Amino acid sequence: MLHIVNKSPSDRNSVDTCLGHVKPGSAVLFIEDAVYAATKGTVAEAKVKAVMPGVAVYVLEPDLNARGMQGRVLDGVKLVDYGGFVDLVTEHSTCQSWL
Repeated sequence: MLHIVNKSPSDRNSVDTCLGHVKPGSAVLFIEDAVYAATKGTVAEAKVKAVMPGVAVYVLEPDLNARGMQGRVLDGVKLVDYGGFVDLVTEHSTCQSWL
C-alpha cells in the first residue's frame, strides 16, 4: 500500500496517524507541507526513522525544494519528481491519503 500524506507534522496528526498504520513492505510519500516530516530536526524525525527499516519513504522533490528544505532530507528518504509520484501510484495496488 502507498500512503500519501500532505499535512505538516506540526499542524495536524496526519503523519503520526499514517506512521501508526504502515506495515512492512508499505511505502509512504510525503507531499506538500508533509515534506517537513522527511527532514532533520522536526517533530516527526524519530517517528519516520523508526518505520524506515521496513517501509520505503519518499518525498516529492518539487514540494521539498519549494520549501527550501533540500539540504535537510533524512538519510534513506528517496526523492521523487511528478513522474515518480505517478510511478508509485501505479506500482501499488492501493493508495491511502491521510488528510
